Amino acid sequence: MSLPNPLQWSIIIGLLLLCHSALLSAQTEVSGVRASDSGDTTRVVFDLGGAVEHKAFTLADPHRVVIDIRGARAASDLTLTGQGVVERLRSGARGDGDLRLVLDLTEQVRPRTFLVAPGNGRGHRLVVDLEPHGRRDAESAGRSADSQSRSGARAEPTRSVGNGTRQRDLVVAIDAGHGGVDPGAIGPGGTFEKDIALQVARRLARLLEDKPGLRPLMIRDGDYYMGLRDRTRKARENNADLFVSIHADALDDRRVRGSSVYVLSEQGATSEAARMLAQRENAADFIGGVSLKDKDDMVASVLVDLSRAATVESSLELGDKALEELGRTNRLLRGRVEQAGFAVLKSLDMPSMLVELGFISNPEEERLLRQAEHQENLARALARSIERYAEDVMLPELRMAGDEAGGQEYVVRRGDTLSAIAQRHDVSVGRLRAANDLNGDNIVVGRTLVIP
Repeated sequence: MSLPNPLQWSIIIGLLLLCHSALLSAQTEVSGVRASDSGDTTRVVFDLGGAVEHKAFTLADPHRVVIDIRGARAASDLTLTGQGVVERLRSGARGDGDLRLVLDLTEQVRPRTFLVAPGNGRGHRLVVDLEPHGRRDAESAGRSADSQSRSGARAEPTRSVGNGTRQRDLVVAIDAGHGGVDPGAIGPGGTFEKDIALQVARRLARLLEDKPGLRPLMIRDGDYYMGLRDRTRKARENNADLFVSIHADALDDRRVRGSSVYVLSEQGATSEAARMLAQRENAADFIGGVSLKDKDDMVASVLVDLSRAATVESSLELGDKALEELGRTNRLLRGRVEQAGFAVLKSLDMPSMLVELGFISNPEEERLLRQAEHQENLARALARSIERYAEDVMLPELRMAGDEAGGQEYVVRRGDTLSAIAQRHDVSVGRLRAANDLNGDNIVVGRTLVIP
């Protein structure tokens, strides 16, 4: 058999080069990478040129997470160092056109990966969540111990009140929406919702620190991503009494402006705008606006069973005060508190509201939201509403408990009923109602009851 002549060799080499070029063009490029760390979880996001198949596994000594992506190649500048538990990122070709990504880690982790489809101006993405291996067990043990300590009154910081009795401070959870790789809405001037929400949240926290009987709890105090589960879990673990989630809305119609307040609705949204907003915000376990609601373990964690009726009633009272105070500072979108099915509110068993400071999509309101003076005015309005609600509803209960000679305190927990509490403490339901000025059997989770 004769060997190919030079012309035939040229044709063969050309065909091989063509096939190689076709293979490269068929590969999906991993074009970028970024990471954020919430303290509980390090999230790494890879930007992709298209949909891919992947698998991930861990290696020890040293600790690594390996991600194999089928039919992919890495951009030449794909680098990542010193982010959360990630020491560095390495990449290399593997097999016939596959890509291997290796995350070198500072400690053992539980990895979780999922793909995000294009949306909100972004392409395909591969998200890798890295949770330190021992952290969940430690948190679980801490929650168990905390649950035992709350069999009576909750162990909270206390302070003196005017009559000399002792009472715990009311904890106000302040949730700055979005963060990290999730910017939220973006204004026409390039303003990120996540930045405005955090700036106003910090101002509100500083104001509440000076309010006797109130203690602020920042849910997010930096530019990092937090899922709904992490936000609500932090509020619960710190025994929050109130929950305020701060956002700035956006619509395609740039003429719309004004502040608004939302609380949970069990029956549905009170307006079409509230319904649409709830759909967007309920996709808040997302990257760049793409919902991850198909992830059962994440969604199930925020769709908890709780006694909503009394909580909604209390939330409406809190929302009414917030709307009234915001109306003194800014134009209102509507003159009533809206109700919608927000997951971040559904997963809480305490009075809670979601505040839209204004429409970042409106150029004039975007300009105002960037101004320190306007941010301070909005924060002061929220602080006044929280202080009014606490003085009218929550602090009197604690003072009454402190004044009750020889009386006991009991903090209502999820699943409690008035009759069960009365039976447990060997007291009649009528006496329990009278001691706590109750007109019916509805009780709010987190409320402190006097046991006569």
